[in-house]
Amino acid sequence: MTLISRRSFTRLAAVMATLSISIPAGVAFAADPEQVTIRYLSSQGGLSAHELADALGYFKGTGITLQDVGYAQGGPASLFALASGNVELGSAATAAVLNSIAGGNDFVAAYASNGINKTTESIFYTLEGSPIKSIKDLEGKTIAVNTLGAHLDYTVREALHSVGLKENAAKLVVVPGPQLEQVLRSKQVDISAFGYWQKTFEGAALKNGPLQKVFGDTDVLGEIAGGFVVLRRDWIKEHPQAAKIFVEKSQDALEFARTHPEETKAAIAKALSARGENAEIAQYFTGYGVREGGKTIPRDLQFWIDILVRGGTLPAGKLKAEDILYDPANFAAAN
Repeated sequence: MTLISRRSFTRLAAVMATLSISIPAGVAFAADPEQVTIRYLSSQGGLSAHELADALGYFKGTGITLQDVGYAQGGPASLFALASGNVELGSAATAAVLNSIAGGNDFVAAYASNGINKTTESIFYTLEGSPIKSIKDLEGKTIAVNTLGAHLDYTVREALHSVGLKENAAKLVVVPGPQLEQVLRSKQVDISAFGYWQKTFEGAALKNGPLQKVFGDTDVLGEIAGGFVVLRRDWIKEHPQAAKIFVEKSQDALEFARTHPEETKAAIAKALSARGENAEIAQYFTGYGVREGGKTIPRDLQFWIDILVRGGTLPAGKLKAEDILYDPANFAAAN
């Protein structure tokens, strides 16, 4: 066994210290990423941005694994699953998210799941030749929507309010996306609302024959984020780095879809086929409707906060957009 003298040890320690000091600032040894599984509910006929990111391989090597655990009929069901701990993320219309937070759920709006613009918007259709031609004609009519308490529900309320009608002047009935065309053409409803996230179903319906547009949600709301993917605040605090990566990669996928529409349609078709859904409807995908880079602005939330306050369902000042929108700086990992 070789012995090291005190003098030799001291000299060795000095050399090691010098080497340590000479390492450039900002260089760190890579650590294995935290392994995190994110369970979620998917939606029929479409692909969320985080699902697209996964399909594109954006999460490889990040430690993040996405796990599809079934379908959500609509946003409120997704938020209920998130609140109960059955999933790690939810996705719903902005108004539904705000109502859930106001009701006591400590959720954070992670990224805009979809948005509305003149290319990608929710459209309310009736049959060709129908006397229903404008928002004023909605009074007393039956409108098919995918779920209650979400985007289409609140869009109808705001539309009726905009022309001086009572917000409950029309009757809403819940119809799954794949059946929206059927119930309209068979005259079981007066109007079918195809949400901005259901453009694939809308495209398939129009291929079967013309329908008459009554209005689009941009006519009422302008260009705005339609909904958000939300995470629990405590989950973000527990996994700050995973949350940051998840949001960034999902926004990267939104930007990919904006700049590579045909490749995105192919990815959607492949995913729908794997889920046993009709892959052909992927050709009607028109985009996610979000801003460049998948970014959000305070108005995306404040618009609906103001409406909820106006309607008396939310006390003034209870919610602020900046407290709800995800900002990684507020959840930085401890050093």
